[in-house]
Amino acid sequence: MILLVRGDREFLVEPGEEVHTDLGVVEVPDAVEPGDTVESHIGEPFTIRELRGPDLFNHLERTGAPMMPKDVGLVVGHTGACAGDRVLDAGTGTGVLAAYLGRLGADVVTYECDPEFADVARENMRLAGVADAVDVRTGDVTDHVDDLSGFDVVTLDTENAPAVVERVDDVLLAGGYVAVYSPFVENARAAHRAAEDAGLSGVETLETIQREMDLDERGSRPSTAGVGHTGYLLFARKP
Repeated sequence: MILLVRGDREFLVEPGEEVHTDLGVVEVPDAVEPGDTVESHIGEPFTIRELRGPDLFNHLERTGAPMMPKDVGLVVGHTGACAGDRVLDAGTGTGVLAAYLGRLGADVVTYECDPEFADVARENMRLAGVADAVDVRTGDVTDHVDDLSGFDVVTLDTENAPAVVERVDDVLLAGGYVAVYSPFVENARAAHRAAEDAGLSGVETLETIQREMDLDERGSRPSTAGVGHTGYLLFARKP
């Protein structure tokens, strides 16, 4: 998949596809490179752009609120997830986190309880180019924990995450990390306590806030539009 871009207009397309836009019909060549320019039938130019991580957030089909890029960055930064890692993910949803991890070169097994959401996530993995790296399974991860082991990283975005954290010692390799995203502080607190009770090390829970800056002639200050809060992230490590 590639992006066809004109100003703030972006279209997710396959090479060889015919795209109907408000600036005319674009016949995308079978062979294109990032930076190439193609014109619509009325002569309007569009630029070819390679699909990158942030584009996944904007263009994958959504089945709910996807994890924000800033939260994905914290998960990757705090767990050190990298190429060659085996990652167990649960609460796939749209699949933004799973797709990011797959594009890093990790092998991901991700569980989604809703069969329709799982089908959408599988198609999103195809669009992201990571269908071979991300195995989307339908089901509740708590029903399969006893059969899962040998993972470098576990990432959870589920209401029952604390129950998984209680048993994560058997799932993780020595030195492996668990990361739990929680939209509500009560679930974050329960996951934190579960990590401590499980004997994990380096247990910490963070609120994730990001504020855009307003820069004008009068001066610079954080924007007052929105609070920038998305949720809470728990990190812990198997000794």
